[in-house]
Amino acid sequence: MAAADMSDIEQALRKSVRGEVEFDTGSRALMTMDASNYRRVPVGVVAPRDADDVAAVLAACRERGVPVVARGAGTSIAGQATGTGIVLDFTRHMNRIERIDPEARTALVQPGVILDDLRSAAAPHGLTFGPDPSTHGRCTLGGMIGNNSCGSHSVAWGTTADNVRELDVLTYGGARAALAPGGEGVPAELREGGRRLVQRELSRLRTGFPELPRRISGYALDALLPENGEDWARAFTGSEGTLGVLTQATVRLLETPGARALAVLGYPDESAAAEAAAALLPYGPLTVEGMAHDLVGEAARATLPRGAAWLFAEVGGAEPAEALSRAQELCRAAAEGTTDHAVVTDPAAQRALWRVREDASGTATRMPDGSEAWPGWEDCAVPPQRLGAYLRDFRELLGEHGLRGLPYGHFGDGCIHVRIDFDLLSDQGIRRFRDFSHQLADVVVAHGGSLSGEHGDGQARAELLPKMYGPEMVGLFGDFKDLWDPAAGLNPDMLVRPARMDENLRFAPLPRKPVDVEFGYPHDGGDFSAAVRRCVGVAKCRETSSGANVMCPSFRATGEEKHSTRGRARLLHEMLAGEVVTDGWQSEEVRDALDLCLSCKGCRSDCPVGVDMATYKAEFLHHHYEGRRRPMAHYSMGRLPQWLRIIAATRSAPLLNAGARIGPLADIGKRLGGLARERDIPALPNGSFSRWWRAEALRDRTARAAEEGQSPDGRSPDGRASDAHSPGGRRIVLWPDTFTNYLSPEAGTAAVHVLRDAGLRIAVPPKQVCCGLTYVSTGQLDQARKVLRKTLDRIEPALDAGLPVTVLEPPCAAALKTDLPELLGEEDPRAARLAASVRTFAETLEEYAPHWTPPRVDRPVAGQNHCHQHAVLGDAADRRLRERAGMTGELSSGCCGLAGNFGFEQGHYEVSAACADDQLLPAVRDALAADPETELLADGYSCRTQLEQLGGQRSRHLAEVLADRLGDQDQRG
Repeated sequence: MAAADMSDIEQALRKSVRGEVEFDTGSRALMTMDASNYRRVPVGVVAPRDADDVAAVLAACRERGVPVVARGAGTSIAGQATGTGIVLDFTRHMNRIERIDPEARTALVQPGVILDDLRSAAAPHGLTFGPDPSTHGRCTLGGMIGNNSCGSHSVAWGTTADNVRELDVLTYGGARAALAPGGEGVPAELREGGRRLVQRELSRLRTGFPELPRRISGYALDALLPENGEDWARAFTGSEGTLGVLTQATVRLLETPGARALAVLGYPDESAAAEAAAALLPYGPLTVEGMAHDLVGEAARATLPRGAAWLFAEVGGAEPAEALSRAQELCRAAAEGTTDHAVVTDPAAQRALWRVREDASGTATRMPDGSEAWPGWEDCAVPPQRLGAYLRDFRELLGEHGLRGLPYGHFGDGCIHVRIDFDLLSDQGIRRFRDFSHQLADVVVAHGGSLSGEHGDGQARAELLPKMYGPEMVGLFGDFKDLWDPAAGLNPDMLVRPARMDENLRFAPLPRKPVDVEFGYPHDGGDFSAAVRRCVGVAKCRETSSGANVMCPSFRATGEEKHSTRGRARLLHEMLAGEVVTDGWQSEEVRDALDLCLSCKGCRSDCPVGVDMATYKAEFLHHHYEGRRRPMAHYSMGRLPQWLRIIAATRSAPLLNAGARIGPLADIGKRLGGLARERDIPALPNGSFSRWWRAEALRDRTARAAEEGQSPDGRSPDGRASDAHSPGGRRIVLWPDTFTNYLSPEAGTAAVHVLRDAGLRIAVPPKQVCCGLTYVSTGQLDQARKVLRKTLDRIEPALDAGLPVTVLEPPCAAALKTDLPELLGEEDPRAARLAASVRTFAETLEEYAPHWTPPRVDRPVAGQNHCHQHAVLGDAADRRLRERAGMTGELSSGCCGLAGNFGFEQGHYEVSAACADDQLLPAVRDALAADPETELLADGYSCRTQLEQLGGQRSRHLAEVLADRLGDQDQRG
């Protein structure tokens, strides 16, 4: 669209719409893609506040011939949530649950309502909405109605079309329609036209649709047959925004079972599981889901029954005993073909298993060897009895084309999800994609199936609809579209007169050669573009319900797409593409989106495809500020180890602490340092941990110097400060990270006492070592390399001696585990050696002092599990250590919001505080209210600081709590 035309439509919308009207580069870039292979650049984005806003948008666009695309969470996988006109974003404002009627078992909702929010609102009434796709934590009801979504419970509760009652819709022409059985609320011209079409084609409509539970492809014109009640709401469901724009929906709610049990059945292979699925249906399961071993991680596989493929069959009952009995009956009936089985009744264990299945939509995007796989044949469906035979033919066709895929999905409904390793970057690969798709469509039709069994046709499969329905039926679809939308203004190129499946591919504008970058991106072949392509758009980062996830704290705080992991990945994609975001690494749109990334690394573990936005942010900041002046916080906080070393050397901490207590001086210091004025500057201790250690070690080892072969200064021959305690114990290195050494030495001294009590011998590097964390998080990667090389030089003797390295500060341990080898791995093999040597405090005790008995604490605990521990290190050893010490309760799994330098920087305070208020502070308040003696734990210095500054509570490192219980041992320091 020409600039003048864009300006005209923008001005018209700003005059008539109360919601946000966004034509800026960043907003348009965020909406170029959904979770499919496709990309189209919109003219602008509008977030309507109500149905009147929607009508105003349609009027302005109709007058100017501009298309309109309705969008929910943007998780569509066939391209139907992308468009070249105005994108309507319903998630921001039109997201209210207007009414729940427990008597009628219905809910009145706006299109932007998140499915899980509806389910939570209905739960107190013992009700739920039946369809539940794996994206239930972020998909919207409008999107579900547009795509006729189904989910794992459709064998019992049907598709979305089975659960809609009435839909309020606006046509592109401006007509308002209330769609329901009978058609009374349908405008007369549309209603009569629809009836004439049906009467003209009664025979074709009665015989032209395959009989199967997951027939989603095309328009459901058979819903308008007289014997089907002329159900206009059902006919509209699954139309992918091509007929009208939904503004309100009345949906059916179902009674939830009082109890559930999950039967997990193991099979020797995928085909055996597929062939067994249909035989389970007579036992009334709520779900029959299937997946094979290549989609299940090693840790998850250990929790499953023996087998190479599994069926998850959930059953319900009024009471737990009834559900268990029904699950056992199902297992007995299936026993002959299984390799093993298990019945899971614990709700937490069930949720853990379902997470494995739900994350498959992301994990399937990587083959076992790490190569990329893509949607395109994500959800075709065949009659359940034909599933085994279909999968064999599918596998054979894959082999003929030299392709690989990982099938999984709704085996009880005959619906298969699969991502295939198409090469969508080369002309030859795209031709293979097209040829394979046409041949597979023939296979699906030969088995009596539907090209789409859940998520719609979109651009991915609409071109193939004549194979399934024949040209005459597809012609009827065109007539139906023209009846609703004669101007073709709603989501053009979808379903009817579609674009080719190989047009508008999202990868087309990306650079074909790897761009010059600093990190190694070892999991992506060193290619930054491939790393960015990891984000396939399933948008788990948009989930805001509390749970075990850290990702994505800034989205949880702001609710804005650009502050989600997916939004940032989209902007980086567009930066690489260079069509919308045109200024590359200098892009202000990308910089602004990354500004509120906390570098928590939550996405590295919580994103199903392992997007690592913290690394991408560091990479971007490095290039963005290369040769340019940086924000002052990069100098003050990014180079914090340098400043703290100088302060310790000059012993100026008392003077600085005094200045920080004088308001005007503190304000000047914050302003000069680029720090948030709302923040208190933490008090600096008078001495460092290293200084305490040197004095302690020299004093305690003097008597044993000769016996240990040490020089009088208390150093071992290799130069490491060594420990005379526990002479027969395993030797370890205690890493004096910047935060422990200069800001929280009490954690270091406590760790020494505990480790000594466990019989371990401690060595501490005599010179400063640093993980480079603060340099990396601010994108000062050249400086980070210098620091890390110097560190490797200083720690090399310990590496040569094969000593484990205990790191007390979780983000420093994570940086050594990940940032170090990914920055220096190819040029310095010592980086991988150090990364492999790193252990957390709890891991050290568990691995090297397995027979040590920790002191009893016998208290409930609350506090913060550090983001980087969650994402990189894991906390299993910490949990076991706390349990052995008699500590009960859980630590908060969200982000504390301070995140090193982030929460101290200007402009970040509100988001930082919102992150703390999301999970940490409420959890601590609740724990203390329940038991004032609750012990507050936080191994991360930032977490402790945030809890003290915003919650008014002092928390401690686990080492401090254990050291406190060691009796009368000396706690000097």
